[in-house]
Amino acid sequence: MIDPILREAESKMTKSVDHFAGELATIRTGRANPALIDKVMVPYYGTPTPLNQLAQISAPEPRLLVVQVYDKSQIGTVEKALRTSEQGLNPANDGQVIRVPIPPLTEERRREYVKLVRQRAEEARVAIRNVDMRGNPSGFLSSACRLRRRACSPSGIPFGLSK
Repeated sequence: MIDPILREAESKMTKSVDHFAGELATIRTGRANPALIDKVMVPYYGTPTPLNQLAQISAPEPRLLVVQVYDKSQIGTVEKALRTSEQGLNPANDGQVIRVPIPPLTEERRREYVKLVRQRAEEARVAIRNVDMRGNPSGFLSSACRLRRRACSPSGIPFGLSK
């Protein structure tokens, strides 16, 4: 009876952690990472579309991203979207590909990112706590643990649920 509840709670907690890891990948660290610009929205024939659906993004050098747009007629639109994004990037268009140099972080920008990471981490913690509470309504698991002492920690919470 406890096993399905534990499996469901573990699955939801894993999803929360994976989402947090994805959020961290989009934060600029001074090193080129294609995830930095994956979600930049580009107006593609009037429809906002994520950049990763319109182009191939690669990082051939530690401080350079290269964007190869599938539809060459949209290079200017993609360049404009990158320039106006919140990342503070300055793309260079050579007609075939867009090169996006990643500038070093300023101290002010670094502090903003620290605040953002702390906020996202707290959101992830809250999501995991909510899963923990939903997986343990009204102390059900604690009473079930009394029946199965070997599967529970001294606090009465099943091993693995409150991590």
